[in-house]
Order: sequence, then structure tokens, then C-alpha cells
Amino acid sequence: MYTAVIPVKANSSRLPGKNIKPFGDENLLSRKIRQIQESNIADRIIVSSDSHEMLRIAKDMGVEGILRPSNLADESRPLSDFFDYISELIPTGNLIWACVTSPYFDEILMKNAKIKYQKAIEDGFDSLITIYKFKHYMMDKNGPLNYKLGTAHLNSQDLPALDLFTNGILIAPIDSVKKWHYNYGPKAYRLEVNQKSSIDIDTKCDYFAALSWLEE
Repeated sequence: MYTAVIPVKANSSRLPGKNIKPFGDENLLSRKIRQIQESNIADRIIVSSDSHEMLRIAKDMGVEGILRPSNLADESRPLSDFFDYISELIPTGNLIWACVTSPYFDEILMKNAKIKYQKAIEDGFDSLITIYKFKHYMMDKNGPLNYKLGTAHLNSQDLPALDLFTNGILIAPIDSVKKWHYNYGPKAYRLEVNQKSSIDIDTKCDYFAALSWLEE
């Protein structure tokens, strides 16, 4: 049993109305619902939202819309509280976490992710996440993290890659989610995606950058 959860709040602090921003002839929420439906990876699809407008979109597209308690749409609350709540909605099986802010993680990638997840569980991994191999010069307050100064300097394409977490998809057994109070575990299989598929819309600049790929 696989249950896909699409989490969408009415308000977003950095990009108001983010989750239903127009995207081509769809909006971000309807696009993600369609992608999951066409991928056929989930036995059940839940849209969790405090927005009645977003719940109407879910209903119109034939999926469950569950009104989220307003206190769980508050960004000041620990995220673990929300995962505990989601765990109560899904008694058994596997959780598929699918964010609308990753519009280019499409139905083909979803099908592949489910296959990879099933194999990963057999191989001893506890969940699946998506990552992008990030090769840029990174530093903290103490100096370089993935490069050296002077004669040991490397061109960016030769840097050791850092794994950039993306919100493409996350899959995990729901019993483990209940234990971790989180949607993936310490031994997650890292499914690499390309730069386009790694796009995660969080700001106005992210949104317009993502829109530009529609013409690509």
C-alpha cells in the first residue's frame, strides 16, 4: 500500500500563494496531482491543506482533500509534529511525500523512484530521497569546505560533489516515519536527479526560473 501526501499550506512566507501559482496551463498543485495520477505509483492520494481552495482543487481532481488543523500550518511548530499527524492518517504501508514545488519531478521519474525504492529496501536502505550532485565552491565561517586555496585550487567541475537535498520525492515505510518523527531515515537511498528535476520553488526568483524551463 502506497499513500502519496501532497502538503500545501494556504500561506507561504517567502512566496505568497506559492502552492497554486500558475504553471503553464496548470497550477503547481494541480500539476503535482496529475503527475502522481499518471505515474500510478500511489494507491491513495491525499492533499493536506489548511486552504479550502486547495482542498477544492483536490476534490475536483478526484483525490482526497483533508483539512489540516490550523496549528499544524504554523511554521513555528516543529515539523515533527506534522509528520506525527500525517502518520495518524496512514495506518499501514508506505508514505510517498510529493511536494508541488518540484514541478519537473514528473510521472516518469516517479515510476523510476518507486522501483528504486523497492530495490533499496531489499538492499538494507530505510527510505529514498532525491539529491542533485552540487559542484560549487562552498565555505563556512572557518573557510573552504570542498576546495583549497592556492596551488591546490580545482576548477568547479573537478570539485568533490556535495549532495544537495531536493524535494523531488521521498518514500519511506509509514511505521518508520512514526518512529523517526520524520519522513526519511539515516540510511536513505540517494536517488540522483538532474539539475532541471532538482528545481525547488521557494522564492519569487525560483518561480520565474522554473517558468523559464517550460519553454526549454
